[in-house]
Amino acid sequence: MKKLLTFLKTEPVLSASAALALISCFLVPPDREYVSYINYDTVIILFCLMVVVAGFRKLGVFTLMARRLSSGIRDQRTLTLTLTAMCFFGSMLITNDVALITFVPLALLVLELEGREDGMCLTVALMTAAANLGSMLTPIGNPQNLYIYAVSGLSLGDFVLTVLPYAALSAALLAGTCLVFVKPAPVSVELEGDAPRPGTAAIVFLAALFILCLLTVAKLLSPFILLPVVVAAVAVWDWRLLKSADYGLLLTFVCFFVFIGNMGRFAPFKNAVLSVLEGHVLPVSAALSQVISNVPAALLLGGFTREWRELLVGVNIGGLGTLIASMASLISYKQLTAKAPERKGEYFRLFTVMNFAYLAVLAVLAWAL
Repeated sequence: MKKLLTFLKTEPVLSASAALALISCFLVPPDREYVSYINYDTVIILFCLMVVVAGFRKLGVFTLMARRLSSGIRDQRTLTLTLTAMCFFGSMLITNDVALITFVPLALLVLELEGREDGMCLTVALMTAAANLGSMLTPIGNPQNLYIYAVSGLSLGDFVLTVLPYAALSAALLAGTCLVFVKPAPVSVELEGDAPRPGTAAIVFLAALFILCLLTVAKLLSPFILLPVVVAAVAVWDWRLLKSADYGLLLTFVCFFVFIGNMGRFAPFKNAVLSVLEGHVLPVSAALSQVISNVPAALLLGGFTREWRELLVGVNIGGLGTLIASMASLISYKQLTAKAPERKGEYFRLFTVMNFAYLAVLAVLAWAL
């Protein structure tokens, strides 16, 4: 029982999705149609991206880039702008989760060394919002985008143009917040020691695999070709990377696919969801994200609507707001509270106010468009 409670605490979304999938199986008994529920393209591409990006992280590529970009900065405002920009632009390629895992520890280290602990909450809150907002611009920026891009039939151009106004306004909001609320207090960022330099051959190897992932996202390569190539190549290079994938998230996708597939065949539930969604996909998806987070919201609602642009915008701006609206936000929250537990309340209040303020502005833009 203790192990079960620990699992439920550490994997609440997976636990909930598994429970929903199991319950739905009683409403629609397993049959041949179950095989067609799962969007295998999404699961395969997500797995391969996780493994390849984990390889770059292991080499220290992202940390080395961050150290070089932040080195030599002379004031706190520029430092905060730089760290925020790292998360905003970095998340577009390495996902919001990896951006926060990589860059937030660096930010906490720098601020601690400079004696600027009072700026930790604002800096980390800005970096978290930046990772969630920057990631909306690309299909590989976050899991819900990859899913929507895979099932919607949107071209890459249509996808980017749909979210571009929101990403542009987000960049302005983040920069404006830095300029207004962060003082240009003097700092001297000179991190001790040199980060290990990754080998050129290893970088080329991982870059080639990453390009194959991008070609698959662009529908120029079959996921069923990508999967064995990545698995075989990584197994030879370093098989331990295969353990680095977030299998909890992958299983969450599978469970939601089963739940959605079954409930799509259960008329009372399907009709109820369709009536709620009709003409309100964007606000419903943004609101639902506040409660169950934006990845499950995208998976759930994606099974009952074809208004993909509205869903895309809704779940991405819906990643703002509550701490669980985007599960990536919990990464930076745990990192900050581990470093400075006494600032837990301060960070939660600042994060919530900032995120709902940004959400309100982006919601106005959505209404205007």
